[in-house]
Amino acid sequence: MIYPIVAYGDPVLKKVAQDIEKGSLDVAKLSEDMFETMENAHGVGLAAPQVALNIRMFVIDTSVFDDENIASVRKAFINPVIEEEWGDEWPYEEGCLSIPGVRADVYRPSNLRIRYFDTDWKEHVEEFDGMTARVIQHEYDHIEGVLFVDHLSSIKKRLLKGKLSNISKGECDASYRMKFPVKK
Repeated sequence: MIYPIVAYGDPVLKKVAQDIEKGSLDVAKLSEDMFETMENAHGVGLAAPQVALNIRMFVIDTSVFDDENIASVRKAFINPVIEEEWGDEWPYEEGCLSIPGVRADVYRPSNLRIRYFDTDWKEHVEEFDGMTARVIQHEYDHIEGVLFVDHLSSIKKRLLKGKLSNISKGECDASYRMKFPVKK
């Protein structure tokens, strides 16, 4: 099932998401639906708040980068906790399915260690680096109520204010279905 993507301005995107209680929902089915939604929108990651679910879950698929220097990782992360981040912070022009048409350089550490459950409720602790770490950090921010534009300087945010306001009103172009907080 393909969900509509929640647009910038929806309060669910600014909330700290809640842990999922084991057995409270079918995380395997939700994971499949989230992957399908993400792929339909041509994304590399999707967090549950982006489909209007205030729960600690996200999916990533870095195979879309089609770059031999980027590890191909396709995973669902349930109740994740980033335990440590380290390494040099490096810039990359990030975008977000909830903020179509807006991209900006965000600095993030190059490495991380994360603890999470998979869809079988098996616990994992893994380390990631480079682009995979960045995608995880971006999606993890979503479940913490943080958007990539929150990492920008106040000047850059002011320059984007009108564009962000238009997105919240549905005045944007996206090739996928979206849900807008403020509709004319």
